[in-house]
Amino acid sequence: MYRLKKSLGQHFLKDETIVQQIIGALLESSFTQLLEVGPGGGALTRHLLQLKAVDFKAVELDEEKILYLQKVYAADNPQIIHGSILNIDVPFTGSFAVIGNFPYNISSQILFKLLEWKEQVPVIIGMFQKEVAQRVAAKPCSKSYGILSALVQPFYEIEYLFDVPASAFNPPPKVMSGVIRLKRKQEELTVRSMKDYNLLVKTAFNQRRKSLRNAVRSLFDPDVLSNPVFNKRAEALSIAEFAELTFKMK
Repeated sequence: MYRLKKSLGQHFLKDETIVQQIIGALLESSFTQLLEVGPGGGALTRHLLQLKAVDFKAVELDEEKILYLQKVYAADNPQIIHGSILNIDVPFTGSFAVIGNFPYNISSQILFKLLEWKEQVPVIIGMFQKEVAQRVAAKPCSKSYGILSALVQPFYEIEYLFDVPASAFNPPPKVMSGVIRLKRKQEELTVRSMKDYNLLVKTAFNQRRKSLRNAVRSLFDPDVLSNPVFNKRAEALSIAEFAELTFKMK
């Protein structure tokens, strides 16, 4: 068997109904290469290894879990990359799907890492702390809409699929979880540059209680700031409106 390590934020999925729901959501997309992030005790892995004509790899930081998976699923010869998803090189040539019960303490960082590979990743099925999942999927004018929403949504359509209760895990986390699906958009936002877009979004939401005019004053000339759009708060702007504003930045 294996030990659960709090230092790595390990909460392993044990509810087979939830496992089947996650696998079902993945199989609604077609793919020939698949990366699992954080296989842990193998709740998803044992099903993923059975997928026909799929080149499967997993990335796991905990060496003890790697040895466990290699022993239990030796007949399936699992390809496991020993390391952190945040530090590895892209694991495949060509397109690949991503699935995982993402470690909650680095889940946002994982999303930003996957954005670096976005040209190769058409679909992501991920489990997050519910509040984080809601932020990724949030729409403008909602309390959850913020930096994470506005930085991921230019590239992916986000669908909140279902809640996962704490009782589905061992040990139970102190929070509710949620599963979301990210599907790569065919057309990206038109921006002056993604560097400008990211700077604008982060600056705007870092002072989200202020009007946009006061929050991003340093990024625009005074005559531009007279536009009524700057009367709004950051949470009221769509990603398309942020993108349009990049062309008016200094």
